[in-house]
Formats: sequence, structure tokens, C-alpha cells
Amino acid sequence: MIKQLFGSLVAVSALLGAASLAEARTLNVVASFGVLADVVKNVGGDNVNVVSLVPTGGDPHEFEPTPADARNLSGADLVFVSGFGFEGWIDRLVGASGYKGEPVVVSDGIAARQMEEDGETVTDPHVWNSAANVGIWIANIEKALAEADPEDSAAFRANAERYGKEVADLDAYAKKAVAAVPEDRRKVLTSHDALGYFGREYGVTFLSPVGISTEAEASAGDVAQLIDQIKAEQVKVYFFESSNDSRLVRQIADATGAEPGGELYVEALSPADGPAPTYLTMFKHNVDLLVAGMTK
Repeated sequence: MIKQLFGSLVAVSALLGAASLAEARTLNVVASFGVLADVVKNVGGDNVNVVSLVPTGGDPHEFEPTPADARNLSGADLVFVSGFGFEGWIDRLVGASGYKGEPVVVSDGIAARQMEEDGETVTDPHVWNSAANVGIWIANIEKALAEADPEDSAAFRANAERYGKEVADLDAYAKKAVAAVPEDRRKVLTSHDALGYFGREYGVTFLSPVGISTEAEASAGDVAQLIDQIKAEQVKVYFFESSNDSRLVRQIADATGAEPGGELYVEALSPADGPAPTYLTMFKHNVDLLVAGMTK
């Protein structure tokens, strides 16, 4: 009798274990570029496998998808993009991959920054350079993950709350750090116009020879006009970007006397042994470098 009872308990336990394993699910997720992939991983935790399409250190504007990227999309449960036209190649890639769903646009709900470029009004897609905007990303990512995997929604919610607080603390840190810089010194030269949301949120003016995409080219007239503006506004420091060609910004700096402030990570994370391997470290690195450059 005891043997039979023990046997029954073992069988029931095995069935319950099998059912639990059947319910547990790991989502295969594709994110368009490394910054977004890191945020998705923090919200998804152990319940997601995340692949970034743009490789570490790559320029998302000049990214060219490969057949391997199409295969990653075809096997994905979810695809996340930032949106606002940042991933100009995504529709072509989705069509080639056979992915059946619609990519999740994590920037939905963010107040877009509009700017003039070559006589046209365009939307600035670099929303993550304001930590407050990444708080909206987190909410959109949590919602999409929970809809795809309701069984793990409590874990996604807990991860989003924890990580969201870290991002909110970083936002407060940036505001305090920049506020300590005299307002007339909050002007810097960068490679291209990727820090507009940072400028809007924290009160810094950024000047650059190239617009929102690194694929654009500055004319000789635009460069001359920018040099005159930098001299007139007495911009003292310039920064180059990790994923972009720095030659033009260095030439402009030479012509204006602006001093180098270091390397910013605005569209790509660094390798694991670098100064910006995650979104949190990337953002803090940029804040600290900018503040140091503006105050020296």
C-alpha cells in the first residue's frame, strides 16, 4: 500500500513538473540595435533571449542587413524597434525574412523632437539620449512581453519596476549634474545631430556639421557657417562619437580652437570591457564626459 502511494505521488509530481516546464517559456526576441537590446534584456530578464541586429559598435544609420539577420527575424517571437524612422532598413528586412508580426515600436508615446534639415521638417529619432524617454520604452517593452508571454507577466512587471527606477535615478543625476554648469557654457560641438533630446531635457546646446543621419554630407558652405557660429558663440569643447567618422568634427575644431572632450557613445554601446557596455553605463559616461568638458 505504501509502495503504491509513493508511486502515485512520484507520478503526480512528475506530471506537475512537466506541466510547469510546458508553461515556462523563453521568448526569442530581436532588437534593432544594441542600446535597445540592452533595455529589452533588462525588462525580459531570464525569460528572453535577445539578439541585436546592429553589431556592437556599428553605425545603425549605415547598417546593411544580411541573410543571417533575416533568419533571426523569421524565428523571432517579437521584434523591437525604436521607431521615428531610425531603422530605415527594417521594413525591407521584415519583408525578406517572412516574419509574420508587426515590429513593436518602443518610442510610441514619446513627444517627438522636430527639426529643420535641408529645408524640410524631419523627426529626430535619437530618443534614448533622454533617460526620461527610456522610461516610456520600458513601459512599452513590458506590455509587449506580457502580451506574448502572460505566464511571466509578473516577472516582467517586477523587472520593469526595478530597472525603471534605475533609469529614473539616472535622469535625476543628469539634471543635477548639468544644472551645476553655468548656462553660458552649456554649448558643445559633436559629430552629428544625435543629442537633441539630451539637449532638450537637460539644457545643453549641441552644434554639429551633419544632421540626424551620419549618411548625410555637410557642404563646404554649411561647414563655414558652423565655424563662424562656433566662434561667435565661443564654443570651447568638441566631442566625437564612437560609431562615427570623427575627421570632419576634428577639422572644424582645429579651425575654431575648440578643445577635445573625449568620445561619446550616442548610438552604440561599447564592448564589454569598454566604458559603456550597457545603457545605464553609456548614459552616465556621456553625462560625466559632457559636464567635465563644459566646465574645464
